[in-house]
Amino acid sequence: MTTGATPLTWLSIARLALVQVAIGSVMVIMTSTLNRVMVVELGLAASIPGALVALHFAIQLLRPRMGFLSDAGGRRINWMLGGMAVVAVSGFGAAGATALLSVHTGWGITLAIFSFLGLGVGISAASTPLLAFLAERVEESRMAGAAALFWILMIAGMILTAGVAGTLLDPFSYTRMLAVTGGVCGLAFLASVVAVWGRADGIVVNAFRGTARSDGRDATFGETFRAMWDDPQSRRFAIFIFVSMLAYSAQEIILEPFAGAIFGMTPGESTRVAGMQHGGALLGMLLGALGAARFSTLPRWAAAGCLGSAAALVALAMMPALGSVEGMKASVFALGIANGVFAVSAIGAMMGLTVKGKAGGAGLRMGFWGAAQAMAYGLGGFLGAALSDVARAFLGSPAAGYVLVFLLEAVLFVAAAGIVLSVRAASRARGIEPIRQGMALSEPA
Repeated sequence: MTTGATPLTWLSIARLALVQVAIGSVMVIMTSTLNRVMVVELGLAASIPGALVALHFAIQLLRPRMGFLSDAGGRRINWMLGGMAVVAVSGFGAAGATALLSVHTGWGITLAIFSFLGLGVGISAASTPLLAFLAERVEESRMAGAAALFWILMIAGMILTAGVAGTLLDPFSYTRMLAVTGGVCGLAFLASVVAVWGRADGIVVNAFRGTARSDGRDATFGETFRAMWDDPQSRRFAIFIFVSMLAYSAQEIILEPFAGAIFGMTPGESTRVAGMQHGGALLGMLLGALGAARFSTLPRWAAAGCLGSAAALVALAMMPALGSVEGMKASVFALGIANGVFAVSAIGAMMGLTVKGKAGGAGLRMGFWGAAQAMAYGLGGFLGAALSDVARAFLGSPAAGYVLVFLLEAVLFVAAAGIVLSVRAASRARGIEPIRQGMALSEPA
């Protein structure tokens, strides 16, 4: 926690997490439910919703600038609520676009493009100041736990939204789809208001630390960003985030097709396998949060999660040759656990570095790493699917294509572990000890 901030209680952290839950609820409608309607009910090519989802990741390159603006103005809560308003409007706009596609393809696609762009802009505007606000006000001993609580509640919200919305959508009609989506988006914005109601706004650290100008004027975004970029630890951590998230996301799109094509599973069975991975991730988040609070430092836990993910992916790559369905399921569950440990430790480490860095405020730094994460996540899903198709074509075997992707992911995870440990080693070489349960990778501001 940064000097001058009132530490957040666990209850206060959970209430603040409602913003993250709200984002996840709208996202699951836009990226899952409306995706299915476009492909199944409307008969569109799967590449159309896939491109729309990629678009919302690409626009998140705006995260650093929006984080900087929340630093400069000191109005993080206004940014959160404004961003969530854009997210909610975009969610309903996407539902309207889907309905419009049933009668006019051109106008429907146009509205969908603007809606998914709006989703990315809204997420950037809401999530970046939210995480900066959290990082500035949570005690370092609670960083891993706060990260776990945020993401566990978000996943739970997505599961609940998918279940309730799925029930309310039957029997399906476009009118019902608009009503259900409007309800989800309205409740998401209301939850965000509840999350920030009564909270004190304002930043608690110098937004431009390390970039003071001799003439006394405020530093510009470009000056502040360059000062942050010149910090080797900031760049190295961004590379870690990008490489690890590239590996993390690459198997998401191909896991269920892998289970169906190689092991002959039905759609319901392959969905349950994916559910095992998500269940393992929740368990891993809890283990990572508890372990980091008691043993070692967050960089080590993040590296352990990466190495565990690599081992599980190697085991998964062996399963087609062994022909073991149970082995495949066990490997997927182990992958979920290791992914959960990695995710919560990396996010906690990100929070620690956000408030301990020498240059740039918490919003800019969180936006910088958030943009790296979004770019890697969008690219990883696309590359995972594309590489499996290319390898299958050249190697003449569906199994070989999937195995190649899993092994490449394992290599990326090993590389990510080395990068995050090198960040820690660089800190120690400068005489700075990473804080147990948190991470101080450079001198306090």
